Amino acid sequence: MRPEVLNPLFAPITAMSGIGPKQDKLFRFLLGRSETPRIVDLLLHLPASVIDRRDRPKINEAEIGAMVTLEVVVERHRPPPPGRSRAPHLVYCTDDTGTVILTYFRTYPGQIEKLLPIGEKRYVSGNTQLFDGMLQITHPDRVVDEEGFAKLSGIDAVYPLTQGLAITALRKAIAQALTRLPELPEWIGADVMRRCKFPSFDQALQRIHVPQEITDILPDGPFWSRLAYDELLAGQLALALVRAQLRRPAGDRNAGDGGLRRKIIDALPYALTPSQQQASAAIADDLTQPVRMLRLLQGDVGSGKTVVALLAAAAVAEVGKQAALMAPTEILARQHVKTIAPLAERAGLRIAILTGREKGRERKDILARVEAGEIDFLVGTHAVIQGDVIFRSLALAVVDEQHRFGVRERLALTNKGSAVDVLVLSATPIPRTLVLTYFGDMDISELREKPAGRQPIETRTFSASRLTEIIDGVGRAVDNGKLIYWIVPLVEESEIDGPKLTNAEERFNSLQERFGDKVGLVHGRMRGPEKDSAMARFAAGETQILVATTVVEVGVDVPAATIMVIENAERFGLAQLHQLRGRIGRGSEASTCLLLYREPLGEIAKKRLQVIKESTDGFRIAEEDLKLRGEGDVLGTRQSGLPGYRIARSEIHAQLITQARDEALRILQDNPRLTGERGDALRCLLYLYERDEAISLLGAG
Repeated sequence: MRPEVLNPLFAPITAMSGIGPKQDKLFRFLLGRSETPRIVDLLLHLPASVIDRRDRPKINEAEIGAMVTLEVVVERHRPPPPGRSRAPHLVYCTDDTGTVILTYFRTYPGQIEKLLPIGEKRYVSGNTQLFDGMLQITHPDRVVDEEGFAKLSGIDAVYPLTQGLAITALRKAIAQALTRLPELPEWIGADVMRRCKFPSFDQALQRIHVPQEITDILPDGPFWSRLAYDELLAGQLALALVRAQLRRPAGDRNAGDGGLRRKIIDALPYALTPSQQQASAAIADDLTQPVRMLRLLQGDVGSGKTVVALLAAAAVAEVGKQAALMAPTEILARQHVKTIAPLAERAGLRIAILTGREKGRERKDILARVEAGEIDFLVGTHAVIQGDVIFRSLALAVVDEQHRFGVRERLALTNKGSAVDVLVLSATPIPRTLVLTYFGDMDISELREKPAGRQPIETRTFSASRLTEIIDGVGRAVDNGKLIYWIVPLVEESEIDGPKLTNAEERFNSLQERFGDKVGLVHGRMRGPEKDSAMARFAAGETQILVATTVVEVGVDVPAATIMVIENAERFGLAQLHQLRGRIGRGSEASTCLLLYREPLGEIAKKRLQVIKESTDGFRIAEEDLKLRGEGDVLGTRQSGLPGYRIARSEIHAQLITQARDEALRILQDNPRLTGERGDALRCLLYLYERDEAISLLGAG
């Protein structure tokens, strides 16, 4: 149960004055909530920058392009001429050194005259510019009289906003929210508070939202760092609780004599790479230990993680037990089955797939066979953790792309058996700092090499102005029997303002005009069978050009495909470009990836394309991606910031991640049930940062 002291922070924002249904909708969009945001959501929406109004020069001393606050007298108005509503409303103001023109567009009659009465003194704040030799401020952001000036803040926080929500409305809401901050117990240990010189949670929020200095809102400053540490500590404590729960039942010996594994290895068309051999040996050793396995297997695109997972499943099947693999998408689950089915059949390993598509009698039959122990390895999506999925003897849970699953989903799979060993797969090479953030102190195996026979991929960049040449080149490739992926960023035309991006339907239609039924289409809005049909026709060579969105980013394996064109490549993150490119170069022929970009290119986009052009090493690309773009893209979840984290940033708070991990482990060593005053404080922390799922584990086991 949530601690009562947090109730004021978990009240809906609609409990505050001035926030009705319309504002509620805008705040939901801003704060990324499907339901009415809570006051805590508002308080953890931190400023992006500040406006410093402390520069208060005379008019003739005002610096061009600077934010200034001027004390002026209103001299005269020049409203737009009748019938010319688009013309500006000009207000001439003076002090004893000169004149400044205040410029307003699209105003209501009498609105500006009321704001700036002739002959009255006003304080005006805004950015200066020079127009026709005159100092000008367009749409001053503050105009106040003497009384208002006394209340005017020298420094104002500036927040990320969404369309329709005014900065003034957001500031008012946050000011109200700050008055509702209860006195909370301190959850950070006294030694860490001293060493890091952290302010209290309350002080940190007050100073970030009401800054007294420009440095108060810097992410590496004491106030932001305090909140980042709180968030990281909550995350690490939740991870440690999950790990403790998974470790609690002693492990069984879950590996046999190696007979099944040898059959699979003999059936492979290539030898295992050295790192595949090392990973398999480490997993086999883990499976024989009295402690449950918790291992992360991360590897580059096409490095052979699925085969290593199959060998692990075979190891538990050797002692008559079962394994299950949970993938985040149906397309990925089916690709896993496609990869392992021929090998499993040769070895006599019984496998099945269970996704949302298996229904009725087929589903009942699969469930009956799983419960009877007639399925050795069940592969699927969230469907494998449904209540009616009962295993006879589940010994190994393989979780693919764990960062896309919540605590409850991960535990639901391991709770399907007793003392289940856990193997986590990541198709995205993850930098060390992020491994710690998302996987805690799990054992790690890395697959660095590609299987023998894989050919290198040549990557080239072209301006979109050369599209006709590229299409001509694709035509020659089609004539030579090649298979080509054509990747675009959108499914259909976007209504969002900004640079026009190519969409799948538009490109499919234009390519079909030239190449007819040799062009196929696949995107995320298609139904599963439609997607499968499009992929199957492409794999069979019935279509030679497959127009696709990022639905093919992971898990699609068509070895005959040797060319990929990616439009609007500047809009993709490095990790995503690398994952997409990994769909080619999977056979014995050399492959080519063509990146088309729209000009002008920004500096970061330019660096990104340079890195992807020069390197095919996913581990190096992940590190560069972290530097250039932020953590979200490295994990393929969002554009910037740590997924699941609002405040912490690994490039700034890397040291805090380690400290938070160490403190979380100390806490559970000293107080595994989170009891007493400190335990109560830590429970508050877990609720504040939405890690309260982990609290349910305290009574488990």
